[in-house]
Amino acid sequence: MSDTNDKNETPFGRGESGNKGPIIPKSANDALRPERLPQPPMRSRKARSQIVIFLNFLMTIVVLIAIAAMGAIYYAMSAFEAPGPLTSDNNFIVRNGAGLAEISTNLERNGLVTDGRVFRYVSQIYLENETLKPGEYAIRAGMSMNDIMELLRSGKSIQYSITLPEGLTVKQIFRRLSEDTVLDGALPTTLPAEGSLRPDTYKFTRGHKRADLVSQMENAQKEIVAEVWAKRDKDLPIDTVDEFVTLASIVERETGKADERPLVASVFINRLKKGMRLQSDPTIVYGIFGGDGKPSDRPIYRSDIDKPTPYNTYAIKGLPPTPIANPGRAALEAVANPSRTPDLYFVADGSGGHVFAETLDEHNTNVRRWRKIEAEKAAAAGRVNGDDVVVPAD
Repeated sequence: MSDTNDKNETPFGRGESGNKGPIIPKSANDALRPERLPQPPMRSRKARSQIVIFLNFLMTIVVLIAIAAMGAIYYAMSAFEAPGPLTSDNNFIVRNGAGLAEISTNLERNGLVTDGRVFRYVSQIYLENETLKPGEYAIRAGMSMNDIMELLRSGKSIQYSITLPEGLTVKQIFRRLSEDTVLDGALPTTLPAEGSLRPDTYKFTRGHKRADLVSQMENAQKEIVAEVWAKRDKDLPIDTVDEFVTLASIVERETGKADERPLVASVFINRLKKGMRLQSDPTIVYGIFGGDGKPSDRPIYRSDIDKPTPYNTYAIKGLPPTPIANPGRAALEAVANPSRTPDLYFVADGSGGHVFAETLDEHNTNVRRWRKIEAEKAAAAGRVNGDDVVVPAD
């Protein structure tokens, strides 16, 4: 064999390092066993402990935040449902345009809720896109935040009312509206026409505008007048709606008894048909004092009958130029469908009502009876009636 062979070559071949060496046979199990991969470099124990500490810290923070959040939610919901601090009933006003933040602050400031922030944030969840309604609300003692929120969401604010009785003039109605402290805003600068406002009891919430209430009264009176006028007796000696309201206002001022209104209306209708003067004392009063009304302590004198005014139905024929008050439905219906009687006169009976007569002789007898009753009342009260005093009589 030649001497040029590699020095490391052996009779059995090359070694694993590339040199020839003996070939070591492997068993079948060894040949099928996978070779081991090299182990990754080992991290130091110090580096491994810092990462674990940091991760543990983050986890702790997350858990604490979750526990705190759950506690806050539990507290907020419990406080929202718990009875409130108010010990006695109170009123609370939500101004027009107030937001939830302002309302919450005012509720806490007035001692109606324990925590305005809780009320605000929990209410936002319940309300979603709804808002709390303006108005004045009655907050009962012990109401929870949830109850208060539901009340303010419902808009069921406190209802006030004002009663304007039949027979008041427009000026007298305006005076009452201006004196009401719950109403807001100015009255119309121009007075509505006499007889154009409906007497009634009106309900409203705090801050309701006076001008809006006047408009409501005007519209209500128009509807009633039109309704009653459409159902009137076709034989009435009245040509227009204005005349109809004017006569109804006189009937309204003559008697406050419901069962007498159709009888009083009958007297005036009969007089109009015969061309007689109405001779109604309330028209004398309106002609002298206008819409301001007669002072309660001022009687009607005989000299008043002779005062020439456009409203003095002792002096003028027919109806006065305008109504003398605002008539109610009953007076309007009495004129639209009066009782069918032959009566032409009536006078007070001394007990709050009137006695009616067909002839002047009967009427004069009734007047003398009434004067006697009044004289006896005056004597019992220690008063003396002057000859110039005239109590309403027709």
